[in-house]
Amino acid sequence: MVSNRLDKVTKKITKKKGKNPNLHEGSRDTQRLQSAAQRDDKLNRLSKVREHQNRPYLLRTKSFQSYTTEHDSPVSVPEIQAMIEDYLGRDDEEVAKLKAERRPGRPPSTRQTLLEANQKTEQDEYASGFWVPDLEDVINLRKLKEWNGQWAQLATLKFARISKEGFKKESSFPPKGMS
Repeated sequence: MVSNRLDKVTKKITKKKGKNPNLHEGSRDTQRLQSAAQRDDKLNRLSKVREHQNRPYLLRTKSFQSYTTEHDSPVSVPEIQAMIEDYLGRDDEEVAKLKAERRPGRPPSTRQTLLEANQKTEQDEYASGFWVPDLEDVINLRKLKEWNGQWAQLATLKFARISKEGFKKESSFPPKGMS
């Protein structure tokens, strides 16, 4: 969300000074404009960082939403595990392609390194408990199907952690550690 603090301050100054305000360098109004601009920059930067951090969870939830389009009844843990394993293998083809394109003796590309690191992180998470929407609850399944892709609306869903061994543990939103 873009902050509009600078617009408010500019509007107040033009209201006070007229259409062409001549402000000298050290005036109060100039300081107000500078601090409002800095605050806008800071808020925009922080919101961009937050969106970047939330993106993997949004993509994960979106993919599980697409997996559940044909399900009207609750999904069992083994079926959820199959969905998780399918999700974890989504980048296998691209990694294999990047490995095949690389000449012998050359280091892996940056993209390949990032994909492999991401796969390792997700595999480790799956071993201890993979954070997914709770698909065993009928109401939650219906809410997931109606979800429109917004981060704020994820708070209405229930989540669980499903481990590789088949254990299910209730989880909170947003995901924090092993909640």
